[in-house]
Amino acid sequence: MRDGGLGSWPARRARMTPGRTAIVHGEERITYADLARRTTALAHHLRELGVRPGDRVGYLGPNHPAYLETLFATASLGGVFVPVNARLSAPELAYVLDDAGVAVLVHAQAAGPLVDAAAAPRLHARLESGSLPRELPPDAGPIDVPVALDDPCLIMYTSGSTGRPKGAVLSHGNLTWNCVNVLVESDVSGREVALVSAPLFHAAALGMTCLPTLLKGGTCVLEESFDPARTLELIPRLGITTLFGVPAMYDAIAAQPGWADADLSSLRTLLCGGAPVPEATIRRYLDRGLTFVQGYGMTEASPGVLLLDPEAVQTKAGSAGVPSFFTDVRIVDPSGAPVGPGERGEIVVRGPNVMLGYWNRPEATDEALAGGWLHSGDVATVDEDGFFTVVDRISDTIISGGENVYPAEVESALYEHPAVELCAVVAAPDPKWGEVPRAVVVLAPGAAATAEEIRAFLRERLAGYKVPKYVDFWDELPRTGSGKVQKAVVREHFA
Repeated sequence: MRDGGLGSWPARRARMTPGRTAIVHGEERITYADLARRTTALAHHLRELGVRPGDRVGYLGPNHPAYLETLFATASLGGVFVPVNARLSAPELAYVLDDAGVAVLVHAQAAGPLVDAAAAPRLHARLESGSLPRELPPDAGPIDVPVALDDPCLIMYTSGSTGRPKGAVLSHGNLTWNCVNVLVESDVSGREVALVSAPLFHAAALGMTCLPTLLKGGTCVLEESFDPARTLELIPRLGITTLFGVPAMYDAIAAQPGWADADLSSLRTLLCGGAPVPEATIRRYLDRGLTFVQGYGMTEASPGVLLLDPEAVQTKAGSAGVPSFFTDVRIVDPSGAPVGPGERGEIVVRGPNVMLGYWNRPEATDEALAGGWLHSGDVATVDEDGFFTVVDRISDTIISGGENVYPAEVESALYEHPAVELCAVVAAPDPKWGEVPRAVVVLAPGAAATAEEIRAFLRERLAGYKVPKYVDFWDELPRTGSGKVQKAVVREHFA
């Protein structure tokens, strides 16, 4: 094969394990031979539509076999895959499609009206995900376009918490090396059965669960949305071995009425990212004989950066772990010099999993990759043993009377209160101190607490300037598609 990239994976797997199940979606089971055939059929169709090396092909919809078929088919042609957040509004969708220059879009039938409303000018072909070609055209040969690991494979757009979202360009090598890191760290088996219910339009579900499982020859169970009750039902029925999610997803599973008696015996690996796992969550799963593989990552790193091995979950509670095997990580001060153990600084990352750059954003690329390191914008510390603890986003830091307040630290203390189910801490303007912390709290079902009770609880755990001056109670907090709290929305509410 002249194709050394992701597009060749279905064919390479099909020649090794053709009859093994690659994908389960509802009642449908797709073998690796099926996946290779369907991918090649779609690649021929995309070629007929004019897709050539470097052209962008998008996918809009929930988790579905068509997502992976489109990814692999596009990659096999030397094209660039653009997974689009299924929760975007029409103007947001129009921006992403136009910014990436998407020429062909595969989308779910239900997304048709949204695509119509977006009216992307450079989009010249649309395909519905449920009606993609499944069989090879007569006399069709294999797709064998020369593709190198350094070639761009996909453009994944960041959440755009500040300004317009930017498209991180990930190469075939970036994604492959990230998978190698995962295989080294997580002991992925060829008999893995991974439940993929977090959205594949985010880097974590794709890079930390789906692609490593397929590379190893395991099975990906694709769920179009996360349902905690269904998760508990699927684990014993399909023999699920691996779960991935953010802490809120694991809390929802453990809150189900059938949690105590659920059969979880097949589970081996609980991958968790997006935020530190609260101790209460860890205890719920430890009581069931399960431990978390926690980590820290970012879209621009494909996404794995740090990983906390289950053996260190209790001794290094709150830590994001150590650098992934083929990835280097430092904590630096504003001048770029490494800081000492326990000192705060910015996380910078270097390795074969770090992006090529931002799509059509040379200045942003130069800034993000200054000095040959990816600058994360996240504040962290590293201890004497080399374990990193993420403190907060630089942009989220609250400067109160000259003192830095890191919202994540305050949120961690809030989660120790038994009545707090979810929280977010943002800056509030203050005539005396410039800024002060403001907490928004979602109470656990049946729980009760007052603002003063919360503040008194925090005063026992935090310095006075870190205790929120205001505590607001909401029924729910806005979240991104990956489950993270949208602090920008919270800040806008109070602005």
